[in-house]
Amino acid sequence: MSTSSNGNSEPELSPLLSRRFVYKITAVVVLLAAITAALSLSGRWFGENLALAGHTSSLVPYDIFIGQDHLRLPANVIRFENQRATSIAERVDVYVTWPALEGYSDDNRNLFNDVSRPEALIFLQIAQSTMSRDMSGRLDPIYTQVFEGATGPGPNGLTRHGVKATSSYAGEAFFTAARGKEPPYVVRCLEPRANEASTSADCQRDIHAGKDLVVLYRFSRNLLPQWREIDNAVGGFVKSHLVP
Repeated sequence: MSTSSNGNSEPELSPLLSRRFVYKITAVVVLLAAITAALSLSGRWFGENLALAGHTSSLVPYDIFIGQDHLRLPANVIRFENQRATSIAERVDVYVTWPALEGYSDDNRNLFNDVSRPEALIFLQIAQSTMSRDMSGRLDPIYTQVFEGATGPGPNGLTRHGVKATSSYAGEAFFTAARGKEPPYVVRCLEPRANEASTSADCQRDIHAGKDLVVLYRFSRNLLPQWREIDNAVGGFVKSHLVP
């Protein structure tokens, strides 16, 4: 208690907020601000990485040795992160845009993430060959044995062949075309069901490349009319990335 000059006794006035309390409040505010900043940064990092979804725009080249063949591929065309390394491998999975045959980049990221545009990408699996014949070479000795029914016209000069329901290719159809002095073109595609949308892997074909490679490539059935261009482009793409 304190006594005023006029002799009246008045209670001592103390501050509504003590210094200790103010320090605590300040510390809490600073801590919350730090947490908010951290969450913002981590959220941005997570969002960016989620958007990448395993893709990379890096052009760092990797040397990949498969059997007798040596490939040099930029990181952005290699589909899986664990394959992006200079190594001796059994296979490498590649994806590129069609028709540009480009790997992932910031400019074309929508093509890699938009499932409504399956014709935008072509997928390749490059491995050591385990068969002496590629798909064209297997037409007469193997595939013709499972063909059934009348042939029909396919897109852009292709001939469609149905297959036996009891064969391992049930639910698929083959498309072939003669190519003069070259081996015949052969591709197999899933039969579309009613109201079923196309995917990026409806059709598949394999070709030989390099010294001892087999290149299995997949694409949307929407691209069947471009079968000649795709076959030439895939062969050229692999050849351009082989190291002599």
